[in-house]
Amino acid sequence: MATKKGNRVQVILECTEHKTSGLAGTSRYITTKNKKNTPERMEIKKYNPIMKKMTVHKEIK
Repeated sequence: MATKKGNRVQVILECTEHKTSGLAGTSRYITTKNKKNTPERMEIKKYNPIMKKMTVHKEIK
């Protein structure tokens, strides 16, 4: 596989509400971001299928 040049990196988004709820499993999404335009961690509202509602997902390391 060829290596990509540029500032785009793959990041993992994990649900913040799910961790504190105590339910089994995790809700995670994989996406890409431009490191140059968004150097801070991403925070997006995504659907959590376990909790069956929209929740805030934050970027994890």
